[in-house]
Amino acid sequence: MYPKLCYHSLTIYANKIKTNPKELATTALNITLKATKSTSRMMIKMSKIPGLMPKEAVEAMTDCMEVINDSVDELQQSIEEMGDIKSSNFGVIMSDIQTWVSAALTDEDTCMDGLKGKPMNTNVKTMLRRHVVKVSHLTSNAVALVNTYASTNPASP
Repeated sequence: MYPKLCYHSLTIYANKIKTNPKELATTALNITLKATKSTSRMMIKMSKIPGLMPKEAVEAMTDCMEVINDSVDELQQSIEEMGDIKSSNFGVIMSDIQTWVSAALTDEDTCMDGLKGKPMNTNVKTMLRRHVVKVSHLTSNAVALVNTYASTNPASP
């Protein structure tokens, strides 16, 4: 859904990926995981700055950090399972991976929804939104690439 972001995030890995759909999906998941972890660390740091946000916003941020951490777990699980795919278990594992990556996307949307309408410094809100939206877009692209890989012949994963 986000072709420019997809292209820019994956181009530097073109020699590694070549035309391998599994490598493409795995690389997209790794890029997404890295960005999600970075966003999580940023949110933790921001939440510890006294007076940066009113109590209501801190509560929303805490909820957001929780679902972003869930997203990290789901992406890590997906990457681990990508390494365990064989032709005999392709369908089952790909179904699990598709579920986990879709759940990660839902978690990121939940985070954004929780921050809506909360009293927060405009610059803080803009920075949070920018990071979470980027992670959400990367995850959306990863979902598409995982789905493309899932549709390939399981005899040659």
